[in-house]
Amino acid sequence: MGRDDRVDADKRATLRRFATVGATAPFVGAGSAAAETGESEVRDAISGYLTTTPGAHFSKIRDDLKLGTGEAQHHLRTLEEAGRVEQYRDGDYRRFVAAGRFDDFEKTALGYLRRETPRGMIIQLLREPAVSARELAENLDVSAPTVSKYAASLEEAQLLTREDGYALVRPESQLVLLTRHADSFGSDAVSLAGEADSLVSYTG
Repeated sequence: MGRDDRVDADKRATLRRFATVGATAPFVGAGSAAAETGESEVRDAISGYLTTTPGAHFSKIRDDLKLGTGEAQHHLRTLEEAGRVEQYRDGDYRRFVAAGRFDDFEKTALGYLRRETPRGMIIQLLREPAVSARELAENLDVSAPTVSKYAASLEEAQLLTREDGYALVRPESQLVLLTRHADSFGSDAVSLAGEADSLVSYTG
């Protein structure tokens, strides 16, 4: 088997894995309408991928599903037109989620949770709401100015307040996003998900 054949086989296996999820996902606009239009395996794979990895940006979707740029653009546009996927701007990124599944706050939060340092800050604040900026910097092994910069950005995005120390806005929503999609964020989120029972005060 040549290299191109191996690449194609790997791509097909990846698409089939996510298409299985996408074919059964409760997307708005799916169901009979999707069947009548003959959704392709690629589009079902994108749907499945976004079920497990909401808020992924265009390049990540393209690369993780081993698609060409034009191929990814075409299928994402088709899914948007069918009402199954929606995109939104996050700085320089175009991010995608299943249509009708997340409110504006959650979509903004997903974008920041897909950035390592802001995610680390949010996780630390969920674990210990009284943690200081200095402790955040030490725990995350970043500089104090880096924490300050991201805190200002999180405040501007209305995910954090800085009136009296740092406090998360809608911490229960951010906790649910992290634990529900932990595998797609990384080991820090997976670790937090294992502690979710001890953080139930956020969801009470």
